Amino acid sequence: MPHDLIDIHPLFNNAPRTTEFRKLRKRIVRNVREAVEQYGMVQKSGARWLVCLSGGKDSYTLLAALYELKWRGLLPVDILACNLDQGQPGFPATVLPEFLQNMGVPHRIEYQDTYSIVMDKVPEGRTFCALCSRLRRGNLYRIAREEGCSAVVLGHHRDDILETFLMNLFHGGRLATMPPKLVNEEGDLFVFRPLAHVAEKDCERFAKAMNYPIIPCDLCGSQDGLQRQQVKQILDGWEKNSPGRRQVMFRALMNARPSHLLDPKLWDFAGLALNDETLMARGAVPDFSKDNAVSEA
Repeated sequence: MPHDLIDIHPLFNNAPRTTEFRKLRKRIVRNVREAVEQYGMVQKSGARWLVCLSGGKDSYTLLAALYELKWRGLLPVDILACNLDQGQPGFPATVLPEFLQNMGVPHRIEYQDTYSIVMDKVPEGRTFCALCSRLRRGNLYRIAREEGCSAVVLGHHRDDILETFLMNLFHGGRLATMPPKLVNEEGDLFVFRPLAHVAEKDCERFAKAMNYPIIPCDLCGSQDGLQRQQVKQILDGWEKNSPGRRQVMFRALMNARPSHLLDPKLWDFAGLALNDETLMARGAVPDFSKDNAVSEA
């Protein structure tokens, strides 16, 4: 979007004018549009999306990309940004409200002290992520219902999806990851991940170039030795030795072949049968129909 246009959204007023940044922004917006279209996220015009904003680089990038698509007339939905203040000590509660207000973005800030619950329930030495995520997700679903939203939109990117796949592979004993689109257990809300095709490094470069007020996570992000951190290090090593490895792995997730895996619930291995006509043409199986024809004559 050219900077000399009057109708530029405030989210992009301070965007760098370099060619490098324009290419970065176009790539991110293109990837988001591809995901939105490929996974059928827009089912009807005028739907309302609850876009979850944590204050991290990914959610800022998500909000900007969705607003650019909406500004271009390519995303016919209403966007409500939402931040869930989980009561972490020292959380800068004014940063996101001020940012969203200045940018003219409709928003809701919700305070729920899930931090105290997590600290009370999780034993020492165990990771906070599972319980923290479950409590956060439950509150976001509630807010979405209260606001009349049909979808909860999250900022997970391509690298999050790959890391989750490897975590499930190494630690969970299953082939699964974060899908770009799903329906919640109650069946009344979609969960979308429009950044599914976007690389983490692109989110990082974009947020840094836009000088967004990043809020670090002092709960899950403060723990050492997390499985996700270990998997990220593995991926970093592979990417360093073989550039482009992440993208190749991501394409593999989009090219699953159930017949070449081992899950009998996905492929009827027991029902597989040989083609008798092919075998008879090769002479591998006697053609008894001719013998029957001779005897009848």
